[in-house]
Amino acid sequence: MSRIGKSPVTIPPGVDVSVNGNIVTVKGPKGQSSWELPLQITAAVEKGLIQVVRKDETNESLALHGTVRSVINNMVIGVQSGYVKELEIQGVGYKAQLQGKTLVLTLGFSHDIKYEIPDGITVEINGSTEVKVSGHEKALVGQVAARIRAFAPAEPYKGKGVRYKGEQIRRKEGKAVA
Repeated sequence: MSRIGKSPVTIPPGVDVSVNGNIVTVKGPKGQSSWELPLQITAAVEKGLIQVVRKDETNESLALHGTVRSVINNMVIGVQSGYVKELEIQGVGYKAQLQGKTLVLTLGFSHDIKYEIPDGITVEINGSTEVKVSGHEKALVGQVAARIRAFAPAEPYKGKGVRYKGEQIRRKEGKAVA
């Protein structure tokens, strides 16, 4: 039996969870999320807890049990406190700015990179080199941060580019002159 899947998800105060057939809806102060459960898994809300149960013992059900429980737990945490990813931009002339719902990145290319921010995501810029991506869906926050980072990942020779805050880049030695 899945050790993660059999532990119930605690519903904190201020968060409302409803299960309608195979759709789980979670509402809280940061927003609302809904997710369709796989057919092999069911969920039930009882006394402030969400219990996730699998219908059979097939390999697919065993694999999904803990995953579904983790996704529901992430939804509960997201609508209660939200998720944040912070990025740093390093390099001479490298910067970011917001123009409405568009993030404009100057990353050393011949043109600026314009990235449309999806709904449900908030982007804040501090000092034109620090970007803070936040929202209530964990996967979407991580995906947006990864896409921004992928425009110019930090390179190993000078360290310039976009990186996660606190990320260590292994530096390489430059070409040796004989």
